[in-house]
Amino acid sequence: MTIAAILKDKGSKVSHVAPEATIAEVVHVLAERRIGAVVVCGLRGELLGILSERDVVRALADHGASTLDLHAHELMTTHVTTATSHTTAPEAMQMMTAGRFRHLPVMEQGRLMGLVSIGDVVKARMMAQDCEVDSLKAYVAGGA
Repeated sequence: MTIAAILKDKGSKVSHVAPEATIAEVVHVLAERRIGAVVVCGLRGELLGILSERDVVRALADHGASTLDLHAHELMTTHVTTATSHTTAPEAMQMMTAGRFRHLPVMEQGRLMGLVSIGDVVKARMMAQDCEVDSLKAYVAGGA
């Protein structure tokens, strides 16, 4: 299964914020949309970084409540690992596991096409395995 198939099922809508957004605004977006990360985009929609709940929690540990007055560009990860629509679910899972992150932006020709989470990838892998098990059961039952 590819990332394209996951996005086809999930949708390609991506929550994003401007680099000048305060962390208080980012936290509001994360809570309101019940998501774990937002992408930070420039004026032309270009991917500048990604900001996750973990980033906010680490900043709170370091800076306390003043974290809420910081801006997205101050906390975001700027060296973002990305996937393409042709990336497979196992490849995406390996990228996220090796990089110790849970959200993977999907880019095509410099354009943001979507965002997948580790949960999206695990769900897709489980569905693929269920289909394979069902096929094997049908094969065995038909051959008996």
